[in-house]
Amino acid sequence: DHNRLVISLAGDPDAIMDHLIRSAEAAFSLIDMNVHSGAHPRIGALDVVPFTPLKDVSMEECVQIAREFGRRLYEKFKVPVYYYEEAATRPEMKNLENIRKGQYEGLKKAISDPDRHPDVGEAKLHPTAGATVVGARKFLVAFNVNLGTPRIEIAKEIARSIRFSGGGLAHVKAIGLALEEKGMVQVSVNIVDHEKNPLYRVLELVRMEASRWGVPVVETEIYGMVPASAIFQSAAHYLQVADLEPEQIIELKLLDMAGDQP
Repeated sequence: DHNRLVISLAGDPDAIMDHLIRSAEAAFSLIDMNVHSGAHPRIGALDVVPFTPLKDVSMEECVQIAREFGRRLYEKFKVPVYYYEEAATRPEMKNLENIRKGQYEGLKKAISDPDRHPDVGEAKLHPTAGATVVGARKFLVAFNVNLGTPRIEIAKEIARSIRFSGGGLAHVKAIGLALEEKGMVQVSVNIVDHEKNPLYRVLELVRMEASRWGVPVVETEIYGMVPASAIFQSAAHYLQVADLEPEQIIELKLLDMAGDQP
C-alpha cells in the first residue's frame, strides 16, 4: 500500500555519500513519478535523505554533509533539492510536511511559486524523478499502528488528535492511511524525539483513542532502523521491571565495553 522502500546505511560519510549517489541513479532509472502511486506522501523517486549523527560525527557536520550531497545530486541528475530539519535554509522548510504539501502532483505547479522554490536547482521538477528532500536530524522512529477497521476517517481523526500540530504529543507527527490490501487502516507515526515521548506512550494513546470508536489495535510496525534505547524504554515499561538499566542487557553491555554503546 505504501509503495515505498526505506534503506538505512551506516558508515564513513564519504562512503555513504558515494553509495547514495549510486542508489539515486538506480531509483531514478526505475521509478517514474508520473505513474507512481502509494498511500504515503512523496515528491520524488528518491523522496527524502536524512543524515543522522551516530558516532564521532556532530549535527553540524551532518548539515554540511547533507548540503554537499544535495549539490552533488543536482549536479549529476538535475533533480531539484530541498533542505529540511537542521539543514533547512528557510524556517518554513524545516518541517518535511511543508515541503511535501500537495505531493508530487501538486508540486509540479507549486514549485514555480517563489516560496516553494528548491534550495538547489531550477524551479521545475525533474520530468520523471520529481524532487528530493535532504536534511540532517536526530534519529527518527517510524512507528505504525494498524487498526482493525477499514474506516479511514477513524485513522485520520486519531492521527490528528495524537500529533503535536493537533494538540497532541510533542515531538510526534502522525497521519492516517488506508491499507487496502489488509482491509485495515493505519496511524502512521513519526516520533522525532523518542526520549521525550517513547513508543509505549504513543501506542497507548492511539489505543485509548481507538477504543472510543470500538476499534482494536491489531498490530504495530517499526519502519526502518531504531536506536536500542527506543526499544529498551518500552520493554522496561511493559515488563514493569524496577530500575532496569541498559547494562543489564548483555548485547548492550558488550557494545559498551567495546566502546560502541548505541
